[in-house]
Amino acid sequence: MSAVPERVGVLGGGRMGAGIAHAFLTSGAAVVVVEQKPEWADAAYERIAASVRTSIARGAVDESESDLLGRLRVSTDKSVFAGAGLVVEAVPEDFALKSTALAEAEQQLDDGAWLATNTSSLSLARLAGELARPERFGGLHFFNPVPASALVEIVVAEATSPDYAVQAAEWVQALGKTAITVRDSPGFASSRLGLAIALEAMRMVEEGVADAADIDAAMTLGYRHPVGPLRTSDLVGLDVRLGIARYLHETIGPRFEPPQILIDLVAEGALGRKSGRGFFDYDEDGAAR
Repeated sequence: MSAVPERVGVLGGGRMGAGIAHAFLTSGAAVVVVEQKPEWADAAYERIAASVRTSIARGAVDESESDLLGRLRVSTDKSVFAGAGLVVEAVPEDFALKSTALAEAEQQLDDGAWLATNTSSLSLARLAGELARPERFGGLHFFNPVPASALVEIVVAEATSPDYAVQAAEWVQALGKTAITVRDSPGFASSRLGLAIALEAMRMVEEGVADAADIDAAMTLGYRHPVGPLRTSDLVGLDVRLGIARYLHETIGPRFEPPQILIDLVAEGALGRKSGRGFFDYDEDGAAR
């Protein structure tokens, strides 16, 4: 039977990092999460604990809250990664930030440990530029919200050991999710395809073709997408969408140029569900109004 590593580290305890920690924790691993500041570490712990309680209430896990949280440690010291079989980086989608974070995390790991990034679009080859062991590094792209998402995108760079894809596929299976494997290229498969549809939907709103609700309905009812591209963009975060669009515009070409409506919404602080407003409005619980 496949299994997750006995000890897993997560660098970054925000929405994605907390979700990744939750996934490995509820699959039997001991999990250590590292954040930059004590107050951020406290918030990460509460975020993960709340997610654990929700899973227990829904009957998704059999273990008790005390047993699950007893395997969780949150710290501001990267030395807690020592002894981990895998560390997943989940800091914001900024190249310099991720590159530095990965190099610092690698310094704490044994030679045989794996290091992964949750980047949704950035070049793994470039991110590995400061790593001493690029063959032990790959992509492990989770989707938001992690507990409910069924997919994990495994990304392999030219320097990545062939063993990584095999090991990662086993981890994903143990997490109860489905893996796809792609080579290192801008946007990989999921972000590239998802963004292409989302940007065109945004341009249609901008041009007055239809409103956001009707455009989403065209895809959910006409093409059986579970969620429309604009509501999905709100869920992902419009700032995140904008960052990926700018990167793909730079690396692939003009078809990924971000529309002005997206630039304007982000400038206004309308980032989607997390800010209460994007292409749709949301209440305090994140439900669309």
